[in-house]
Amino acid sequence: MTTVPARGETPEPRVPLGMPQLPAPDFPAEVRARLEADAKEVVARYPDSRSALLPLLHLVQAEEGHVTRTGMRFCAEVLGLTTAEVTAVATFYTMYRRRPSGDYQVGVCTNTLCAVMGGDAIFEELKEHLGVGNNETTPDGKVTLEHIECNAACDFAPVVMVNWEFFDNQTPESAKDLVDDLRAGRPVEPTRGAPLCTFKETARILAGFPDERPGAVEASGGAGPASLVGLRIARGETPQASIVHPRGETGTEGGE
Repeated sequence: MTTVPARGETPEPRVPLGMPQLPAPDFPAEVRARLEADAKEVVARYPDSRSALLPLLHLVQAEEGHVTRTGMRFCAEVLGLTTAEVTAVATFYTMYRRRPSGDYQVGVCTNTLCAVMGGDAIFEELKEHLGVGNNETTPDGKVTLEHIECNAACDFAPVVMVNWEFFDNQTPESAKDLVDDLRAGRPVEPTRGAPLCTFKETARILAGFPDERPGAVEASGGAGPASLVGLRIARGETPQASIVHPRGETGTEGGE
């Protein structure tokens, strides 16, 4: 039963029930035909078609720059899934963007080691320099800034990634120079790995299509020296490391 507020009382706010969302619109016919041809190639790689969902989400992201309701509808129809099943996956993984984003995803690692080595300072200065917050995009549509959890490159801390390519040993100043170059369209070279490309181009590569840029496949970036010490010791390539015993304990000869 609805109660009428007494004179002078503020009525309670109504809870908006809203309307059910209408079905997502389809891609234009030409775009859909092109995506269907690409999707057929992707699905053929897997014994079970639903296993192709992750690369198909990258494929539609490469088309629109983020995963839209239209893109999720397309994936569901191609794979015989419900849109709820597709949405559950698309919202679980952070590499799938749910709203328009920039040509360059600039991710600053703020996990423990990068943070204490300067990652937190880099992120704060980039927010102020660009005038955006986390997961926000500059007005020119060039750069989306985000903090990310561990780039798996601790021996190069602090690390910034642009469209998943490494920019190692950054400082607040070098990071600001980096985003300025990206926005100005000046050439930018990652510290290691393949040459930089736009976020849409990166998404298509992640969908499993070849990177046809000259030299891109040949370019590589491996782990740094600190990451490889254990491997080299195991292979006998370096002398056995000294064992440091807990304070107050004395080890016997041979480290036992």
